[in-house]
Amino acid sequence: MSVAQLWDDLAERLHPVFAEYRGHIADLPVEVKADKTLLTEADVTVQQIIIDAIRAREPAAVVIAEEDERQGTRDEVASAGGRVWVIDPIDGTAEFVQEGRVEFCSVVCLLEDWLPVSAFVLAPELGAGSTPLVVTADARERRLTLNGEVVTPPARPGRERWISATRSEGAPPRGFDPEAEKAGFLLKTRTTSQTLDMVRTAVDLSLHTDSPLPPFELFWRRKQKVWDGIAGLCLGTAAGLRHCDENGQPLSAAPAFFSQAEPVFASTVMGKPEIVSWFLDAPH
Repeated sequence: MSVAQLWDDLAERLHPVFAEYRGHIADLPVEVKADKTLLTEADVTVQQIIIDAIRAREPAAVVIAEEDERQGTRDEVASAGGRVWVIDPIDGTAEFVQEGRVEFCSVVCLLEDWLPVSAFVLAPELGAGSTPLVVTADARERRLTLNGEVVTPPARPGRERWISATRSEGAPPRGFDPEAEKAGFLLKTRTTSQTLDMVRTAVDLSLHTDSPLPPFELFWRRKQKVWDGIAGLCLGTAAGLRHCDENGQPLSAAPAFFSQAEPVFASTVMGKPEIVSWFLDAPH
């Protein structure tokens, strides 16, 4: 089974599971984890379905998954030769557990030589009429698809210019916020799904959703967990975008980073090269 076939298989398996849980979402128990993010039975179920599908194809696969409850060093990662699967079963669980909210998704990314080469994002209800949107990326081929159709990065002529610069609820504005507004950008500051914000930086979804979701010129996040961001970086590479940390340095692609129980990027910046250069020169 090719990676593309795996993505098709996951889309087919996961959509009815999401539909079942969302059908009784008000009765689903929600746990608050130590990092104040949310966990439900659905996260665990979806994660296991994804792992089972990967290991049916690749029995010895090395998997990094958000809900695997790892505490210590992932010793198996260092010996993986750079081939690792990263899973976020539900990115945007806080959206998932609220009726009517749709900005949540399942995320899988394949790394080879410690670099993201293929990614899968399923947003089960984000499409018009609460239909699923499936976005995939092949970084090596510079290929992006939306529901099986090849798409190109957003052209963005003559429209509002948005930046995803989410921050924790109640956090004060940062030095960058007035700079962005002065330059004519609108800021999305409320956190939903980080992956979907990265999708919107690489792919224009505005014609495929009930409420138009404009593409972003730039994505910026501090302390981003790897399962919230690595697939987005794969999409960015496929779209020809630049990604780095807020000091302009390449993001880690070292075995030691991925061997941590919870790998976290100190900061993540992604966008068109000229927009990223502008951001790096601005106070933030």
